[in-house]
Amino acid sequence: MTRDASIIELGHWLKSPPGHYLVSWEQLQFDRAVADLFGFHALQLGLPQIDGLRANRMPHRWVASDTMMLPESMDLPPVDDTLATLAPHESLALHCDFDALPFPAQSLDLVVLPHALELARDPHETLREVERVLVPEGRVVIAGFNPASLWGLRQNIGHLRQRTGLGGRMFMPGDGEFIGYWRLRDWLRLLSFEVEVGRFGCWRPPFGSQRWLERMGWLERAGDRWWPVLGAMYFVVAVKRVRGMRLVGIARRRSVGAKATAPAVAAHSNATTEGR
Repeated sequence: MTRDASIIELGHWLKSPPGHYLVSWEQLQFDRAVADLFGFHALQLGLPQIDGLRANRMPHRWVASDTMMLPESMDLPPVDDTLATLAPHESLALHCDFDALPFPAQSLDLVVLPHALELARDPHETLREVERVLVPEGRVVIAGFNPASLWGLRQNIGHLRQRTGLGGRMFMPGDGEFIGYWRLRDWLRLLSFEVEVGRFGCWRPPFGSQRWLERMGWLERAGDRWWPVLGAMYFVVAVKRVRGMRLVGIARRRSVGAKATAPAVAAHSNATTEGR
């Protein structure tokens, strides 16, 4: 299966009962994380089935894809090198390579990645590009599948059966690489990001039936309390730190007047919420 086809397959799978269960949790996390982040330019990379920017109020918002195999409703215009060519107050679809984003350095205030790293040609280079285009103190918001979960275990068993010739259908789309939570944190730290929020969710077993997923609803509270790191999904919010940087001009005045007006970047607790 080609990479483009696997991305489309994931989009279709997210409409299934188990996919919808994960997407509902993921969409809620994005809505909460981006609602109070202020600035001018925000970008979502990949998976347009999840609207990671719908709760955000930045005047310029875009959704980018690196594949041409998209739903028929998405019409991707050519991308210009400047931000000024894109209209404000609209969520536009762009086609570009995630490891070569068509934005100037330090030009975006927020980038969200719903599973973009898992399906990227080079996830580390994609994250490096995100760091390049983010302004100092800009945020990156990432959601991914947790390989250290029952869902990850079932997926690994499916891969093993495929490799050994036993056959059978994969529970989730077969292509792509699940990136572990702690591995992702290491990548972020190497790129001078500071993790503000790290949490897990979705502790119900990987059932394909809506009925059984509903029956296991009691596991949400138990999992959050007793085995949080085994959730099927993880969610990370990180801020780009630039050591020795001093805010000057407009940026400095905006920072000083943050109490009176909307801040350039919303304040968050520095304490990382582990296992939530």
